[in-house]
Amino acid sequence: MEDKVRHLVFYQQLDNQEWPLYLAATSEGLCFVGSLGEGFAELENWTEKYVPGALLEENEAETAKYAEQLQEYFKGERSRFDIPLNAIGTVFQQEVWAALKELPYGETTSYGEIADKINRPGSSRAVGTAIGKNPILIVVPCHRVIHKNGGISGYRGKLPMKKKLLVLETKMTFGK
Repeated sequence: MEDKVRHLVFYQQLDNQEWPLYLAATSEGLCFVGSLGEGFAELENWTEKYVPGALLEENEAETAKYAEQLQEYFKGERSRFDIPLNAIGTVFQQEVWAALKELPYGETTSYGEIADKINRPGSSRAVGTAIGKNPILIVVPCHRVIHKNGGISGYRGKLPMKKKLLVLETKMTFGK
């Protein structure tokens, strides 16, 4: 009988009173940032769906560099992330997420503008769906996408988290 090779997904709960969430990484990079206050079940469900058969291992040593950069972001000490990512998704989702990573800190854009940026005009609904599947909240800044009329809606982490992130980014000055 052959042994199955099982993937490891390392995780930790971010130790932060104001921003309690789980993050997870594979050997390739950060693969998941959870929603505020959603708990471990959110990570378990995501792992079962997108990395079936993977073993979840709590391991702060493996996730330390990711946690450190998120903590710096929350404290207003970081506006860009320079950590390896392992965003698991379709080719279209990957295109959308790549466009999100180019969004400047503290600025917003619309779903239609993202569709135009990836050369798929008229696909704003599909873009919105791809954004909703973003597994790496904050680092892949889907919270910066709003309606063209300025309205805020749709966010995997729920609207209070999205609003909180937008407020955080408008308040920080980063060395100014």
